[in-house]
Amino acid sequence: MNSKAARPQRDGIPMPLWLQGAFEAAQMFVISALIVAIPLAATWFAGGFAEKDGSVIARLAGQIWLLGHGVPLNLTLASGPSSASVQTGVFNLLPLGLVLVPFFLSWRAGRRLARASYTDQLWQPLLGATITYAAAGLATGYVCSAPGIQASLMASMLVPLIPAVSGLIIGSRLEAGSWSRLIGMSAADWIARTSQDQRWAGSYLWTVVRSGFVAVMASLSLSAFLLAVNLAARWADIAAVYQALRPGPLGGAALTLAQLAYMPNFAAWTMSWAGGGGFNLGAGSTVTPLGTSVAPVPPIPVLAALPTGEMPLGFAALLIPVVAGVLAGWWFVRAGENHFDEWLSLKVRQRWLSLPGSTLFLGAVIGIAAAAMAWVAFWISQGSLGIGRLTEVGPDPTTAALWIGVEVAAGVVIGSLVGPWLEGDGAGVPLLRRQEPASQARPE
Repeated sequence: MNSKAARPQRDGIPMPLWLQGAFEAAQMFVISALIVAIPLAATWFAGGFAEKDGSVIARLAGQIWLLGHGVPLNLTLASGPSSASVQTGVFNLLPLGLVLVPFFLSWRAGRRLARASYTDQLWQPLLGATITYAAAGLATGYVCSAPGIQASLMASMLVPLIPAVSGLIIGSRLEAGSWSRLIGMSAADWIARTSQDQRWAGSYLWTVVRSGFVAVMASLSLSAFLLAVNLAARWADIAAVYQALRPGPLGGAALTLAQLAYMPNFAAWTMSWAGGGGFNLGAGSTVTPLGTSVAPVPPIPVLAALPTGEMPLGFAALLIPVVAGVLAGWWFVRAGENHFDEWLSLKVRQRWLSLPGSTLFLGAVIGIAAAAMAWVAFWISQGSLGIGRLTEVGPDPTTAALWIGVEVAAGVVIGSLVGPWLEGDGAGVPLLRRQEPASQARPE
């Protein structure tokens, strides 16, 4: 981010900052729309759609753009002439792979706007970008709504701002290097007025939150690896569905891209499955490590890789969140911010009593942090396909998050205990020796 001293040497196109923000937002909208429209247009030109009207395909591209930003689509299906035969529903199964497109585009835009702005002026391009992107979403919702598929204009205007503004702020923060340079205010003075105990408590809690993030990301990564292995093992079944559908080269490519857009959702579902909570594929259909009970599903190739029947070794998948918890506990030990253990060792002189107490407390708080983050991942990955039986697709966020939290907590207890032995300087240190608090540590 530029400093005021370098104000006369600003690089880039000489334009007002709010206009530059609006230009970046317009660029984000056009690129993200083209990423959706180009595959649909190619499929339409190749005869992959029975609909011959190009305007219908254009509206479909706009509807997918809205769905890729998290905007729910209201569906209406008339199966007969009477009003009683009209079915309504909401399609809100967010393709997480597609929502990453506007997020990373806005991330890059945020970095560019931060380089072009000064500490006390960044709000101007961010405001211009926000207003422009909201207007683009509103226009898309208005133009692309049809009698059978409609999007709320308010949701079309506000919901796309969630990934866009998040990316703008994160990109600006990374370019600025600190929040103080980003907003012109520093928290250092406020922290200096707090007591040493408050600073230790803050650093402990912040490390707990980061450890929970490590646990969730490790569990999600291992689950994604398990998903990839399963897809490779069941590739023959997946290919058989492709052959039965006969989509053609372009249609097959479009179908593959649609499935790739939902791959992050599938990874989150796999994490829920590995945790023990499982996931649903419609009302009354469940997929868990101990067995699968699923009614007939749509002919989507990736669904051919679903585990079927009873799995005697399915419980082994429960080790994935536990291993992630071990990594999180080890990471916490490496961070060196275990101030609660230091405080408890001062209050309770018996190390055989204070160590288990602080370790169990650490496992509980990191487990709670991991469960909260996992709940968010499960919530955004599940949804409804609108009409019919598939109105409950994905994991139940609360149940799946509780499973993950408990298993991560167990792993954290193990990782925090074995962590000192995994470090070179911790080898051979007696487990029950009382650790000297940092406040009383003697300098070497």
